[in-house]
Amino acid sequence: MKSALYLYNTISRKKEMFEPLAPPFVGMYVCGPTVYSEAHLGHARPAVTFDLLYRYLMHLGYQVRYVRNITDVGHLENEVDDSGEDKISRKARQENLEPMEVVQKYMNSYHTAMEKLNTLPPSIEPRATGHIIEQQQLAERLISKGYAYEVNGSVYFDVEKYDSMHSYGILSGRVLEDMRANSRALEGQDEKRGQFDFALWKKASPDHIMRWPSKWSDGFPGWHLECSVMSTKYLGDTFDIHGGGMDLIFPHHECEIAQSTASQGHSPVRYWVHNNMVTINGQKMARSFGNFITLEELFTGSHKMLVQAYSPMTIRFFMLQAHYRSTLDFSNEALLAASLGLQKLLTAERTLASLKPSDESTADIRGLSKKCYDAMNDDLNTPVAIAQLFDAVRIINLVNDGKEKLSAADITSVKELFKVFVHDLFGLKAGESVGNDKLAGVLQLLLDMRQEAKARQEWSVSDRIRDRLSELGITVKDRKDGCDWEITA
Repeated sequence: MKSALYLYNTISRKKEMFEPLAPPFVGMYVCGPTVYSEAHLGHARPAVTFDLLYRYLMHLGYQVRYVRNITDVGHLENEVDDSGEDKISRKARQENLEPMEVVQKYMNSYHTAMEKLNTLPPSIEPRATGHIIEQQQLAERLISKGYAYEVNGSVYFDVEKYDSMHSYGILSGRVLEDMRANSRALEGQDEKRGQFDFALWKKASPDHIMRWPSKWSDGFPGWHLECSVMSTKYLGDTFDIHGGGMDLIFPHHECEIAQSTASQGHSPVRYWVHNNMVTINGQKMARSFGNFITLEELFTGSHKMLVQAYSPMTIRFFMLQAHYRSTLDFSNEALLAASLGLQKLLTAERTLASLKPSDESTADIRGLSKKCYDAMNDDLNTPVAIAQLFDAVRIINLVNDGKEKLSAADITSVKELFKVFVHDLFGLKAGESVGNDKLAGVLQLLLDMRQEAKARQEWSVSDRIRDRLSELGITVKDRKDGCDWEITA
């Protein structure tokens, strides 16, 4: 049942069987947040994705060291060109706070949101500011190997030199020559030898708050350096999985590969795993685009784009309904549908607990568990696994209606299916599933009342509920053992 797990490896661009370097141990590093603002829906996607992978690897029997960093220095406003103000310094200036006050404030907020989403805490959560010496040491090593150079107190990675010896762009598929032909050098980059060189250490300007002494200058590390340092410090020179959002493939992860390969002669990562983006009207949700919705706004319904509040479990289920490598487009309709679907799943589980077993089974549950495991082993295909769970819901409802039978052993098997997949792996809490989704609860109540009216052959009542829901943009579709619904407006 628990056959080989296959993961899509970004660097090879194909699914590969997961074989850890030193089983049963697995090392997984995931890029965490830059803590200068409230966590939004886009931050929740990687958190839920890699929480799912973490849970599944442990379920398969692996001992996982899960490292997720906190970026609290060095992430400049212009990610591609390594220019602009440090995001945390800028926020500190705007809010008249010390930078570490900003970090603590938003790190606490992030942790609170992650706890509400029921993501497991990582094994280690290192911070960039706690590893300044190690970052300086890596920069020195790259200079000594000829892959970096110092100028005016700053240290830059020589991309041209690296590309001549290795391959810059191996992860993103970008070709340096094409990048050079299709872009122009930007002003203010004169001290760099090459247009695409990136900072390992930046000399701090006189008004820059966050600074540390180094042999080159009082300054701060570049954003990319921290992950090369912290991943290998806690997981070794070669480790199994490096995760993050697709938006980090370039430049962040590409630069990580270049730094680490130049330093130790090989890339430290065996499997690169990336989740896709949350979008609104086809555009990536991001603070820089001004189209973000914070998690707290989702939980309280306080954002102008929201028609109601949505519970953390609804948000989690909404994300699991899509494959982690597909885009996830936000809409109130999609969140409401997720709430209804989750209620349907958990209602069936409660019904399952009260079913009376029969001497024999007429309903066929064979293969449901295997199909769920097959889906998870196929690059964490949660939509397919969820479809199998809803097949179990259909059977539970048929048994409850007296149209099918389940033996005691089969009821136990279905209970185990729900325990493992709904709760242990998908991390959905039954007691907190509804939360503030009051509209979804009212809709479920109406649909239950309609089913009861149909059972009493009160067709006018049944039709009136269906027609009123249709006017509100909710289409009800009858089937033999109940009904389905979809949001159509």
